[in-house]
Amino acid sequence: MNQPVNCLRGGLPKIGIRPCIDGRRNGVRESLEDQTMQMAKSAAKLITDNIRHPNGLPVEIVIADTTIGGVAEAVACQEKFDREGVHITLSVTPCWCYGTETFDMDPRNIKAVWGFNGTERPGAVYLASALAGYSQKGIPAFGIYGKDVQDATDTTIPDDVAEKILRFAKAAVAADSMRNKSYLSVGSVCMGIAGSTIDQDFFQEYLGMRCETIDEVEILRRIDRGIYDHEEFEMALKWVKENCQEGFDKNPEDKKFTREEKDQQWEFVVKCYIIFRDIMIGNPKLAEMGFVEESCGRNAIAAGFQGQRQWTDHLPNGDFLEAMLNSQFDWNGIREAKIVATENDTLNGVAMLFEHLVSDRPSGFADVRTYWSPEAVERVTGKRPTGLAADGFIHLINSGAVCLDASGYATDADGNPTIKKWWDMTGDDVKALLEETEWCPADIFYFRGGGFSSHFKHGTKGGIPMTMARMNIVKGLGPVLQIAEGYSCELEPDVFEKIDKRTDPTWPTTFFAPRLTGKGAFKDVYSVMANWGANHGAFCYGHIGADLITLASILRIPVNMHNVDEDKIYRPSAWSAFGTEDKEAADYRACAAFGPMYKC
Repeated sequence: MNQPVNCLRGGLPKIGIRPCIDGRRNGVRESLEDQTMQMAKSAAKLITDNIRHPNGLPVEIVIADTTIGGVAEAVACQEKFDREGVHITLSVTPCWCYGTETFDMDPRNIKAVWGFNGTERPGAVYLASALAGYSQKGIPAFGIYGKDVQDATDTTIPDDVAEKILRFAKAAVAADSMRNKSYLSVGSVCMGIAGSTIDQDFFQEYLGMRCETIDEVEILRRIDRGIYDHEEFEMALKWVKENCQEGFDKNPEDKKFTREEKDQQWEFVVKCYIIFRDIMIGNPKLAEMGFVEESCGRNAIAAGFQGQRQWTDHLPNGDFLEAMLNSQFDWNGIREAKIVATENDTLNGVAMLFEHLVSDRPSGFADVRTYWSPEAVERVTGKRPTGLAADGFIHLINSGAVCLDASGYATDADGNPTIKKWWDMTGDDVKALLEETEWCPADIFYFRGGGFSSHFKHGTKGGIPMTMARMNIVKGLGPVLQIAEGYSCELEPDVFEKIDKRTDPTWPTTFFAPRLTGKGAFKDVYSVMANWGANHGAFCYGHIGADLITLASILRIPVNMHNVDEDKIYRPSAWSAFGTEDKEAADYRACAAFGPMYKC
C-alpha cells in the first residue's frame, strides 16, 4: 500500500479550535481556564482520532494560544488562524462569554459553536447568544449542544455531541477541500448531455473551484510525442496483461478486431490512463524528461472525459482509464481514488466528488438506467424477486467506467462484502476485485474505435449499504442535490443473467434498492426513479445522506429529495428561522437568503 500523500497543490484544510471564556477577572475567568482549554483539547482529540482526509493524511487541528475572553484575544486567534491557513472554526465554551466580542467574525470561515450543557456555568446561554448574533449578521453557523446535563468536572464528550462535532468537521473539511482546486474537462459537451455543459459560475460561486478545459487531442499529442513515463508504461502493460482478464467478445465474427489490433488497443488505453492522470495532478518525471509545463498538471480534484462520440467513433473508448482512475489501486499499488466522470457529466462528477470527500471511499458513476418492478422481473425471468429486491430495484449500469471497488468483492473482518477506505484495503481485496472484473472488447456498434469495457461477472454483491446522489441545476433556481439511501441487492444467478443480458452484458451491473418511506418521492421504487433529475447518478458505500445534507448546507445548495431520518439532519442553526414544519422548504429559503458561499 502506498503512503498517504497530498497530490494536489495547496495546503489541506485545517480546523481551528477557539476556547471562549467569561472575561471577568479576579476569580471568574481564572476558575474556568483549565476547564475551557481542556474542552478545546478534548474536541481536537475527538476529531483527530476519527477523521482523516480522503488521501489518508490526518486532519490538522490548530488551537488558539489562549482562551478568548474579549475582542483582543479573538483578533489574536484570527491572526494565528490566518497564518496557519485555517478556514474552519469550532468555538467551545463551558460558560457564559461575551457574545459578539468573542466569536469568529470572519464570514469566510465555516463555523460551529459547542456550548457545554452544565448548570454551574451557562455554556448553553452563550451558544444561544452567539448563534443569534451570527443569524443577525447573516453568517451561518452550526450549533452543538448535548441533550443531557453534565457536571462541570465531566470531561467526556457525550455521543450526541460527538456525532454533531464529527459531522460538522467532516462536512466542513470536505467543503474546504474543494477551495481553489480544479475541475478538469477533457473534451466538451458529450452527446447533448446537459450535465456535460460545464457551468463555470456554479463551480466558482458554490464550490470555490476553478474550471480547467483542454481538448482531447492533448492526449493524442502526448502519445505521439512520447510525453509520458515510458518505464511506468512498460510496468503498467505487464501488470495489465497479468491481472486484467480479457472477457468475451460479443461482436459479430466479421466485425471483431484481430488479436494484433486488440493488443495495440491495450497499449493505447494504458497510455491514456497514465496521461490522463498526469494531466490531472502532474508528474515530476515529465520535468526530468524536459516537459516542464506538462509536469505541472491542472491541480484537478475531479475531472471528466467527453469520450463519446467523436473520440469513440475513431479511437478506443475511455472505459479503462475511467474505471481504473476511479478505483483505489493500479500497478503502483493501493491508493486514493481519482474522481473521473464519464461523458464529462460535470454535475455527476460533483456528486461523485461530494461522496468521496465525506466517505473517504470511491464513488461509482452509472446510468440510472431501468426501474424493475417485481412484476416485470417475474414476467421476464419467471421468478419474483425476494429480500432487498422484493419491492423492485433500479438497474445502475454504464459503459464500463465504474470503479472496480463497486463490485463489493472486498470483504470486511466478518467476511461481508464491502467497499473499503483505501488505507484499509489489502492485497487480497485487490486480487478479488480483479478476479471479479473482466474487460470485454467494446461493443463495436457503440464504440467503433474499440477499447475494453469492464464487466462484473456476477454484478455487485448484495446487502451493501449505499447512497446514490445527483447534482442538478435548474434555471431560475440554481443547483439542487438529490439523495437516496438504500442497499445493493443480489438476484439468483439465472435471474441476474437474463436481466444483465437485456442491456449490455459487457458493462458492470449494480442493482440498487432505495430505502422506502411510503410517501413522496420515496413512496415506492418507481417514484424514486420517476423523481430522479437526470440520466446519471453517483453511488457510494454507506448511508452518508446526513453528511451530504450538512455539506450541501455549508455550500448553500438545497436538497430537494432525500430519505434521511429527520433526527440526523444537521444544518446551520439559522435554517430553523426559515421554518420548522417543512424542513425541505426551509432549506430552499435559507440557501436563497444566504446565497452562494463564494459569490463576490
